[in-house]
Amino acid sequence: MTQRPLLALTMGDPAGIGPEVILKTLMHEEVYQRCRPLVIGDRRILARAEHWCNARDLNYELVASPADGSFRAGIISLYHLDNADPAACPVGRISAAAGNAAVEYVFAACDMAMAGSVDGIVTAPLNKAAMNAAGHHYAGHTELLAERTGAERVSMLLVGARLRVVHVSTHVALHEAIARVTIERVGATIDLAYRSCRALGIEHPRIAVAGLNPHAGEGGLFGREEQDAILPAIEAARTRGYDVSDPQPPDTVFLRATHGSYDIVVAMYHDQGHIPMKLLAFDSGVNVSVGLPIVRTSVDHGTAFDIAGTGRASETSMLAAIDVAIQMVQAAPPRI
Repeated sequence: MTQRPLLALTMGDPAGIGPEVILKTLMHEEVYQRCRPLVIGDRRILARAEHWCNARDLNYELVASPADGSFRAGIISLYHLDNADPAACPVGRISAAAGNAAVEYVFAACDMAMAGSVDGIVTAPLNKAAMNAAGHHYAGHTELLAERTGAERVSMLLVGARLRVVHVSTHVALHEAIARVTIERVGATIDLAYRSCRALGIEHPRIAVAGLNPHAGEGGLFGREEQDAILPAIEAARTRGYDVSDPQPPDTVFLRATHGSYDIVVAMYHDQGHIPMKLLAFDSGVNVSVGLPIVRTSVDHGTAFDIAGTGRASETSMLAAIDVAIQMVQAAPPRI
């Protein structure tokens, strides 16, 4: 791709740190050298956030379509939805108005990506309680985007400088997560791990698979999920030509990956994958929805209502999310 990728940046929950993170990100001139960022949000909320992050000399251009932006440093190209009255979206508080606005930003960006008007989307955080209060009953971005795009199998990929993790299950109770460790789901997640690495430009992915039980079951002594569900899925993946490890002890597999033995780890449930990632890349991790027909990356943090409006939010994860989105767009085959 010779032209800079056009990325839609959703503003996130208006009451959280998303608007501040967006502004701080777009004060980095090098962002414009690598991509064409289009903010999907509300001008009034961004104006409120300017005071928190010492934004100076920023100009806005309101665009009717993605192609209309100039995408130059110092100018924020904004697709203004005019849907977040600041009075109805108090800073640092859950509100249905803010939750609804945040979802509408994601809908708009997703539709643009599906239509090919943008090359990918990068999302600031939304608040699940606010979103549900507004009547949008999703567990998060991943589930919302899966429904919007009609994707059948979507999973969460976490990307850090030293570790990549994809999950068999995410936002479910622990007993449900254990029940979801099936041959079918583990096999599908191994497929997603392979496709994720290829989407990031890794030609021959080396995939590690974490066990569910301590010591990966110790031959059945501590549980049989490894033998009954995980290993059969691994063996099936090997017949498809994948380089996949046996089930690895969960307490050591991530260390091996960070030392370069593997390109990605398949985790069995949410916390198994998130804990090592948060430990290694709390401020710089990136969340990627894999299995969608569009490129979507996100910051790997929440709305942080406790610091919203204080100017303390960091843009590090948003910058990393943009970098990963660019990498994925450039590695993707051209649309026909």
